[in-house]
Amino acid sequence: MWTLSDIQAAAQLVYQQFQATPQYCWSLSSQRLGAECWIKHENHTPVGAFKIRGGLTYFDALKKRGALPSEVISATRGNHGQSIGWAARAHGVPCTIVVPHGNSIEKNAAMQSLGVTLIEHGHDFQAAREYAQELASLRGAHMVPSFHRDLVLGVSTYWWEFFRSVPNLDVVYVPIGLGSGASSAITAKQALGHRAQIVGVVSAHATTYADSLAAGRVVEAPVTTLLADGMACRVADQTALQYLIPHIERIVQVTDEQIAQAMRDLFFDTHNVAEGAGAAAFAAAMQDRQTLAGKVVGITLCGGNVDTDVFSRVISSATRPIST
Repeated sequence: MWTLSDIQAAAQLVYQQFQATPQYCWSLSSQRLGAECWIKHENHTPVGAFKIRGGLTYFDALKKRGALPSEVISATRGNHGQSIGWAARAHGVPCTIVVPHGNSIEKNAAMQSLGVTLIEHGHDFQAAREYAQELASLRGAHMVPSFHRDLVLGVSTYWWEFFRSVPNLDVVYVPIGLGSGASSAITAKQALGHRAQIVGVVSAHATTYADSLAAGRVVEAPVTTLLADGMACRVADQTALQYLIPHIERIVQVTDEQIAQAMRDLFFDTHNVAEGAGAAAFAAAMQDRQTLAGKVVGITLCGGNVDTDVFSRVISSATRPIST
């Protein structure tokens, strides 16, 4: 999808806003997993999630084409909206974001702090997405999709950082929301000629990508996850699906209970806060831990934007020590 030189140039654009995020081999997480465990901390970006990188490259591409719009509209459960809000503000473009009713209070507040006009509509992300498309058409505004090759380019920079920093990674676990994270991991891996296997992770309560990858076509699936809002996708993106099919090693499904335990584990081990989707990769690796002995495992803590009351309930529900 993108070349190594493209990704390197995108990284320089990203670094005008913030520096490369760290990756650490956490000893407690490694002990828990029974393997050398490296965690990439995309929760350390200025919006607390990896998505900001994609917004920067998307707007840069619009500017280079002389196509900066008078208004942008998009839909989100939070992190994509912060990304677009951040980049739109930097370019002086008014931004409206549609979220479903009951969306994260703190993600909504974060978007509004960036100057975003927030609209609540629909019961899930797909409904919000469809309304955003209608609104953009009605207003003559530019609809920013949640999956696009220019978004993938920006997100690829964090995988480029990860693969270069830990060249002996054997396997990486990547949460799949609408597909930009996994597609970016594939793009960076191919550009660098890295050997790591890429394992996709989906919520067991939002299985459109698991079902679609198995069927080789888009399969709509109900969304019932209460914790992994960043993975709460009802309809897979066709373009993302076609890119993922030849390159994803396999898919691991994780339940809300497993994600909650991973959130607790990551806080115990690293004292970093992970939102539901941000803990999904570790939850999946823990499912596979019997097969990971002797391997170097890459985990992405891709976001830490969880509402305080939700995180408090997750943490207080169990405080178990390391188990084997």
